[in-house]
Amino acid sequence: MTRRVVVTGIGIASPIGNDLLTASTALQSGQHGIRPMPEWEHIDQLQTRLAGVVGEFDLRGIDRKKLRTMGRVSKLATFATRQAIEDAGLTDEHIHSPRTGICHGSTHGSSAAQEEFCRTLFDTASLQDLSALSYLKFMSHTCAANLAQCFGVRGRVVPSVAACASGSQGIGMGFDIIRSGRQDLMLCGGAEELHYIHATVFDLAYAASTRYAKQSDLSPRPFDADRDGLVVAEGAGTLVLEEYEHAKARGAEIHSELLGYGASCDGTHATAPSIDGMTRTIQLALEDAFMSSNEIDYVNAHGTATDVGDTAESHATLQALGDQVPISSTKSYTGHTLGACGALEAAFCISAIKNGFLPPNRNLDRVHDNCAPLNYIVGDARQAKLRTVMTNNFAFGGINTSLIFRRL
Repeated sequence: MTRRVVVTGIGIASPIGNDLLTASTALQSGQHGIRPMPEWEHIDQLQTRLAGVVGEFDLRGIDRKKLRTMGRVSKLATFATRQAIEDAGLTDEHIHSPRTGICHGSTHGSSAAQEEFCRTLFDTASLQDLSALSYLKFMSHTCAANLAQCFGVRGRVVPSVAACASGSQGIGMGFDIIRSGRQDLMLCGGAEELHYIHATVFDLAYAASTRYAKQSDLSPRPFDADRDGLVVAEGAGTLVLEEYEHAKARGAEIHSELLGYGASCDGTHATAPSIDGMTRTIQLALEDAFMSSNEIDYVNAHGTATDVGDTAESHATLQALGDQVPISSTKSYTGHTLGACGALEAAFCISAIKNGFLPPNRNLDRVHDNCAPLNYIVGDARQAKLRTVMTNNFAFGGINTSLIFRRL
């Protein structure tokens, strides 16, 4: 018999709130987390000047020795994971069990720590002012490794490093590991810290929002005719995934069941998305969940507000799901949190199920002619009784993911 997987804990750090209740309230009331970035004024020729920033978060109680190996990205991941552990009611016995593991990641390690290390080395041509601990902050698997050390996890640790699909891939891999019987509990998700290197990368690719530098209320604009690119952001999200009978046996509150995971690679282009690849991934998630397309009540789109991305995704959604399912992109509130987005958006979907609402697309005034005719949610948030929702994320390298959650 296939083992069922449920979500028993959720923790987040985001530009619209550092707990799920605050973020959910923002999604229902139109509050966003985008702001101008005067801190980037020293970067010559950088055109994008907006970002989504996480407010102050509290790591009191975490061993200071553990924090020494963490850059901001790992600290965000630690904050979200501790919150998720507490939400799930897990004890040290649960966490330290060899049946508990981690699937967590980011686009890469701490950009700030890597910048400081390299700048010092290149400027001085000496090792005198360098510390070996710096590498632990910017290594590619810094989130997974630091979380394991911080919380004493002894099961499988699988870093998810897949750019914008890192968070969703982490959840999907954790799902597969529990279903296979290898683990009973997994701490899954993704994180990202804000740094101007991210803004620079998308600016050079003509994929970052530049037109609304002094009008943070007006960007990003997923699927809109006046969209001009993404807004980079930071954040973290962690879900506690648990085998259903294990959760029942300990009397855990179950937020949602994770029913299906689809993953594929386009295998065609490093940056240009493939409609066929996206469509196939959505269909794989439906097949994995033994569901038909008309059973999905809401889709949380990847929706970055880039021209090629939104266009391809909308047509893939139309091919896989038709034109009736309500769809929106919560990146219009948070910005693009890169490695964290898959986990944050999964959390938002679960909140929508539990609290009965459909988050609208912020700044969607007129759908671009290149985007497929879908049931885009516009205006105010809608009350809705949701049973089954889907969240999709797509990354450079043609890496595609789709997750399906259902109310128990």
